[in-house]
Amino acid sequence: MADLAHMRTCVHKKSKNMKKGIATFTLDSGKCPKWLFTRMVKLGREMSRVLIEEFGPDEFIRRIGDPVWFQSLGTVLAFDWNASGLTTILTAALKEAFRQREREWGVFICGGKGKTSLKTPDEIETWGQRLLLSEDHTHRLAYNSRMSAKVDSALVQDGFQLYHHAFFFSKNGAWTVVQQGMNQEKRTARRYHWHSENVQDLIVEPHSGIASQSFSHHTLNLTAKSGQKNRDIAVEFMNSNAVTVQKDIQLLRKHSSKLSQMVSFKADGDQMTLLNLENTEFKVHPVVEENFWHSRYLERMLLKLVSDKPGSYENLLATKGVGPKTVRALSLVSEVIYGAPASYMDPARYSFAHGGKDCTPYPVDRLTYDHTIEVLSRAVRKTSLTPADKTKALQRLNGLVIA
Repeated sequence: MADLAHMRTCVHKKSKNMKKGIATFTLDSGKCPKWLFTRMVKLGREMSRVLIEEFGPDEFIRRIGDPVWFQSLGTVLAFDWNASGLTTILTAALKEAFRQREREWGVFICGGKGKTSLKTPDEIETWGQRLLLSEDHTHRLAYNSRMSAKVDSALVQDGFQLYHHAFFFSKNGAWTVVQQGMNQEKRTARRYHWHSENVQDLIVEPHSGIASQSFSHHTLNLTAKSGQKNRDIAVEFMNSNAVTVQKDIQLLRKHSSKLSQMVSFKADGDQMTLLNLENTEFKVHPVVEENFWHSRYLERMLLKLVSDKPGSYENLLATKGVGPKTVRALSLVSEVIYGAPASYMDPARYSFAHGGKDCTPYPVDRLTYDHTIEVLSRAVRKTSLTPADKTKALQRLNGLVIA
């Protein structure tokens, strides 16, 4: 293990934008009318059947992992394009549409909103037994479900609390996660998309799509590639020994009163500035809002990790009891004491509300949008719906066209 003491520097590097991630919408209230939900199930069943027959189950799951495609499908099924309810109702409608047809179509949907989301791993295990999948395969799917939720609640600290988690998978092993969090204060919701084909690493930039109406300038993003050194130091710190950990905790605890303005301490009589929090590349640091170092629970959690020797950042995150506060504290130790900066760039990239001809904050990918509309239009025409229902669906789809 490298000597951590030699890494006490104060070098900062600018973080690069992630290319993958998140969707943000206004927060809904109330329930979807029964008549609308019934129609969404009916149309969703027909659309899914046609798409799976044409492209296969794995491709259907891949498309669910694309936020533009997912959003377009929800709009075709008659839900408001910019409402948070599109995520939860579309998922529920598809789950109902697939009921009793899962084996025939080769697509399985687990989880949902609220308490149902907590049952996702159990539902995956149940399907694994029914389909006679190997234990390793089933457990890996359930593990991916749990880890995706942990990543988006602990590593992407954007102020949104997860309340919806759905896991789509095929017997072949393709899987997609669609989960959503809410920010009660801002009355907005964010949707996070994952797809197995895009996930090279569960920790480093694992998301498959990005679409957001709002962007934050002080999101602690521990999935960014640019934060690899920050994660490495956190793991090395936890793989050290209890004496080193307690020493650094005491160091930060001793000087925590100064951290809201400047992180510094005196070494050998000289003032050493570790991190100036004013007029730098970020304006708000999590340490301003909470004092980690007087939490006995956090100290016990860190000492447990030292005892367990997690070995990797993924193992560290997977440890029971590790949540946002623990990873935030480790990130701060890595940055303040060992000079390994984290990323504070919001991982959101695209915007349904603000993308387009003004290119703010980013230009819309016209080719992707046009192709999505073309595929869905063709699927609508191939369904066995009445001509009137087809016309209504196509009108809603045409409303997505960007001038």
